[in-house]
Amino acid sequence: MDNNKVWFITGASKGFGLSLVKQLLDAGQLVAATSRNLQELTTAVNTTSNNFLPLQVDLANESSVSLALQHTHEVFGRIDVVINNAGYGIGGAIEELSDAETRMAFDVNVFGTLNVIRAVMPYLRKQRSGHIINISSIAGITANTGWAIYAGSKYAVIGISEVLAADVKEFGVKVTVVAPGAFRTSFLTAGSLSITGNQIDDYTEVRAIHNKYLKMDGKQAGDPEKAATAIINAVYEENPPLYLLLGGDAYNRALAKLDTLHQEIRQWQDVTCSTDF
Repeated sequence: MDNNKVWFITGASKGFGLSLVKQLLDAGQLVAATSRNLQELTTAVNTTSNNFLPLQVDLANESSVSLALQHTHEVFGRIDVVINNAGYGIGGAIEELSDAETRMAFDVNVFGTLNVIRAVMPYLRKQRSGHIINISSIAGITANTGWAIYAGSKYAVIGISEVLAADVKEFGVKVTVVAPGAFRTSFLTAGSLSITGNQIDDYTEVRAIHNKYLKMDGKQAGDPEKAATAIINAVYEENPPLYLLLGGDAYNRALAKLDTLHQEIRQWQDVTCSTDF
């Protein structure tokens, strides 16, 4: 890394967030990191470096987010890179999940991201520089059975990122949306994944898929340290990608989705075009 930047990373007490924080601090970067549990965050990072600013933040609360970014700017003098990493998985058929469970997933995975973007943009616009990185999922490009609400939230992050990139380009602010596949993080553990307790017996395929995923814990092909390095390196690219897929499984799933889209769109071309005046 040729120059120091100020990084603001959400959901930093585990998973990609923790890997990012540790790698950046090892490289001498300035890092503000958030978690719902400050003690958990400071214990996980385990450093006394003045380059590290741990913050307890409720991402669903606009005031909490705004104050955290204000404090970061006061301490470090600027904000260069924002990584919206916080999020969690939620599994179940749509009718198995309550309105409250569904809204909570969107509060964290979508509205938390929006709160950070909304609060940080005044700083980035004034600087005429910056990079916003939103962590989505390959499920936000092509979803699997039993994960409709999770996939819906991650599709939203991709759509938001696509338009955000166009909206903020004139300010010199760059945007990247990351779509990881399966990595050996804590994602498939109880603290990061919620499976519906309201299981309806008819959904046998949903249960089978959930059981398959839960058995993958610790056996995923993706290395989270390599993923963190790839995300960091993207920031230093002259032309960073808008879409950054991580993992061979993500690559293959995305290509299969593109093939399916192409085939079906062409197959129904006559019907599609017949609706014009």
